[in-house]
Amino acid sequence: MGTFLDTLPLSAIVRIRDMMYTVDKPFRLDQGDVSFDAPPAFKEAVQKALADNHTHYLPTTGVPRLRELLAAKMRDKNGIPVESPADVQVTNGGTHAIYAVMQALLEPGDEVIVPDPEWPPTMAIVIAAHGVPVAVPLREELGWRWDLDEVERAITPKTRVLYINSPNNPTGGLLTRDDLERLAAIARERNLWVISDEAYEDLVYDGTHVSIASLPRMYVRTIPTYTFSKTYALTGVRMCYYAVRDATIRARAMKVVLYTTSNVSSLTQYGAIGALEGPQSCIDEFRTELKARRDLFYAGLQEAAPGVFSGEPPAGAFYAFVKVNPEWARSAGLGGESLSWAMAEHLIKNGRIGCVPGVDFGATAEGYIRFCTARSREELNGALESMKGVLSTPIAHP
Repeated sequence: MGTFLDTLPLSAIVRIRDMMYTVDKPFRLDQGDVSFDAPPAFKEAVQKALADNHTHYLPTTGVPRLRELLAAKMRDKNGIPVESPADVQVTNGGTHAIYAVMQALLEPGDEVIVPDPEWPPTMAIVIAAHGVPVAVPLREELGWRWDLDEVERAITPKTRVLYINSPNNPTGGLLTRDDLERLAAIARERNLWVISDEAYEDLVYDGTHVSIASLPRMYVRTIPTYTFSKTYALTGVRMCYYAVRDATIRARAMKVVLYTTSNVSSLTQYGAIGALEGPQSCIDEFRTELKARRDLFYAGLQEAAPGVFSGEPPAGAFYAFVKVNPEWARSAGLGGESLSWAMAEHLIKNGRIGCVPGVDFGATAEGYIRFCTARSREELNGALESMKGVLSTPIAHP
C-alpha cells in the first residue's frame, strides 16, 4: 500500500551522488561542498568540549551562550532587530530549519510562493507540510531574479508564505534591496509570512546581501535562516539557526525540532561557539578565493567547451549554472526526454565530471547544468581538462 511519503519527490542529486560513487577518480562538481578546512577556532572548541565532557543532553532550543551569540550576530551583521536570544532556535542544518518552520506555519492546502529554479528539498518540504508549492520563475535576463509583477499575480487567498532564497541555489541570483522592499510591501499588504533562506549570505561577489527581515516592520513576519555550512566550511557538521519573533510560531517550530532531533549535537554547538568567538578573517578569505574559482571556471569553460554552454558568472553562491546549447546537442546526437539529464549523464560517464541536471531544480531549468565551483583549483582544472576531450569527441551511440 502506498503512503504519503511515496508522493514526495527524491532529488536527482541523490541519484547523481550514487552514480559518482561508481566513478574512478571523479571530479565532484555535483555536490555543493567547499574544499576548505574548518576554522582552527572551531576545531579547538570541539576538542575542548570533548575534554570538558560536554557530551550530554542539551536544551532543544540550543546552548544559551550560542543563542546569545547568534542573536547578537543577526542584530549587528544582518541588521535584524532580534531583541532576545529567546527568538533563536538552533537546528541540525538548513534543511532541518526550513522543515521546522514550514511545519509550524502551514495548514493543509496553504500555498507557498517559491522560486524556480530552486534547491530541490524546498518543494518536498512544502509538500511534507501538506502545503502547495507555487513556483514563480526566476528570469535569467534579470540576473536570475523574479519579475515581481509575476510574483504578485501568483498570490491567491490561499497564499500563506513567500519563500526567498538569495543568493539563490542553483543560479547564484541575488535579489536587490529594491526587490526586497517591494516584496516586503507585498507581504505586509497581503498578510504573508516570509521565510528568508540566507545560507549564502557571505558569498556575494557582485552587489550587497540584504536580509528582508532587516527592513521596517518585517521581522515580525519574517523567519530568517542561516547556516554555518557555507560561511565556515562546515557542511557536514550540520549547524543552522533561525529567529522568530512570534512566540506561537516559535513554540510550534521548537516542537518539530524536539520530535525530530531532541537537540543538536553538543559538539556541533560548542564548536559553533568557538567559530563565532574566534577570528572572522576566514569569511573574507573564503569569499575572495571562491570568487577567483568562479572566474577561473567560467574562463576555462569557454576554452574547454566553446559553443556548448552559455551563461554569466553569478552574483553570489558558488555554482556555475549554465545552459546547454541545443544546436550543439543535436549535432552531437545528444537527445532524449531531458537535455539536462542527457548532458549530465554524458559528462559523468565519459568525463568523470560530477554535475546536476538543471531540471532537478524546476521546470524553468530544463536544459541547464549546475557545476559547483567551490572545489579546489586542482579539481576544477582537472574537470575542465576532461571536458575538453569529452565535448570535442563525437558521442558514441550503441
